[in-house]
Amino acid sequence: MIPAPFDYAAPATVEEALGLLAEHGDEAKVLAGGQSLLPVLRMRLNAPELVVDISGIESLKGITDTGDAVRIGAATTYQEILDSDLVSEHLGLLHKAVSEVADPQIRHRGTVCGALAHADPAGDVGAPVLALDAQMVIQGPGGERTVPGSEFFTDLFETAVGEGELLTAVVIPKHTGWGSHYEKFVRVSHQWAIIGIAATVRAESGVIAEAKVGMTNMGAKPLRAAGVEAALAGQPATEEAIAEICARAGEGTEPPSDLNGQAGYRRHLAGVLTRRAVLAAAGA
Repeated sequence: MIPAPFDYAAPATVEEALGLLAEHGDEAKVLAGGQSLLPVLRMRLNAPELVVDISGIESLKGITDTGDAVRIGAATTYQEILDSDLVSEHLGLLHKAVSEVADPQIRHRGTVCGALAHADPAGDVGAPVLALDAQMVIQGPGGERTVPGSEFFTDLFETAVGEGELLTAVVIPKHTGWGSHYEKFVRVSHQWAIIGIAATVRAESGVIAEAKVGMTNMGAKPLRAAGVEAALAGQPATEEAIAEICARAGEGTEPPSDLNGQAGYRRHLAGVLTRRAVLAAAGA
């Protein structure tokens, strides 16, 4: 389909972009890479009067070492993340999850922050970013604020980004030396995840000192498997020790039921994939 007519603006600064959002309100939509927005426009699920393209704003580009964390600007593409030694060394889980996003064409245009703002529960980056204890940087008319990942996703396709605000960056603490793995279950390559498990593990002498597990498409928003994380701490990094713990990963979740699988099937898959992801991340 062809999108409904809309005006287009390409501001050069964040302040200019915020001014356009304030002027047009709900009739304006933000475009970074466009890989989430353009299909919505083509299907006419949304018909904004104005598309505000922030991809050319220099202050929103790039990956920066801030000392104990890595800052990723909102206009940074997936491919730039995959090409970054900083990300591969310190944020292995994000690097592995991004490598599973769609195809090369999408990865050269799409952005992590765009996907986070879109907040599709089947998207590949929400769970790993959540598991890595990221902080989201949001800028609006009142200035800049930081929201922890645990508070960023509020509901299906809804986030803490308010009216007239922009997600300008994601800041992720370094997880140097942690093992990581992203286990994604799909029917067809490059598809949205039926479910996905993002696991990162810090092991010491064959024992899990700390584990973090995020879940993709197991509810209306990305989730942390907090109970599993707590139970894994102190366990030997062996299949025998962790299999029963990981089998409980789907407990308390409310995954969707659709043509790809019923909720109970997804809960079962969550246990299987969590075991695989944790074992791989622990190097077992």
